[in-house]
Amino acid sequence: MRVHPSTLAEHILRADSRSIARACTLVENRAPGSVDLLKSLFPHTGRAFTLGITGAPGAGKSTLTSALVTELRRRAARVAVIAVDPSSPFTGGAVLGDRIRMLQHHADPGVFIRSMATRGALGGLAPSTHDLALVLDAAGFEWILIETVGVGQDEVDVARLAGATAVVVCPGAGDDVQAIKAGILEIASVLVINKADQPGANQLERDLSEWHVPIVRTVATTGEGIAALLEQVHKARASGPNGEAQWILRLRAMYAERILRNLDPARLAEAARLVSGRQADPYTIIEEWLNI
Repeated sequence: MRVHPSTLAEHILRADSRSIARACTLVENRAPGSVDLLKSLFPHTGRAFTLGITGAPGAGKSTLTSALVTELRRRAARVAVIAVDPSSPFTGGAVLGDRIRMLQHHADPGVFIRSMATRGALGGLAPSTHDLALVLDAAGFEWILIETVGVGQDEVDVARLAGATAVVVCPGAGDDVQAIKAGILEIASVLVINKADQPGANQLERDLSEWHVPIVRTVATTGEGIAALLEQVHKARASGPNGEAQWILRLRAMYAERILRNLDPARLAEAARLVSGRQADPYTIIEEWLNI
């Protein structure tokens, strides 16, 4: 049975978990009525704080995210998690592994966990991640944790969305630390050395100290260092970018995504035929599309 966007919005504002889940599905699938729903919810947003959690595979991002949820719930905060998993650019399928990783939180009514696939998008996030965050913000969650896919150093999209970004590394990375310095370390509000009880943690901290970003050591499996990490996140929150600066970045991304989503495949194929046959140049075609 189809529910009118305004009715669904009312249920979301009352923090009804089924309605929140339904809204996330509608928004992620770009279903009819999803934009109207977002328009209804937007005036009720702006209260949640969004923390991005990114880093290389194996650094322990999911365990760290789970530990952060535990600590935030201990402080009586309502927490939502968006766990973005890699998906095949051919089938769209995804692992959606957080269903297993964060199972301990699923029975907690103060926690909402949503898996979503990148659907082939680069940058570590799915195109609709920002819209899902707005739904969760309107639903009254005070913290929204966004864990990126962890597939490389180009996961910088989260910096456009998050109020602060925690970049997670771990001992044993070796030369990989040098490689990522030109990538995701540039977006870090705080650097997290997870698995800090393992050999090499001291050297890793020395390697990262030149970056002039706060460094926190954690052992996510035991909860060690999680409170200290939240303290640094609070400091980053106080000194982070203002809303206008963030919305400049978000609006650019939303505009680009909307243009690409609405591009007619047949029109694209015809343009490609003309360009490949040198019957037209790509610059004129794009100018025509943009009505320049």
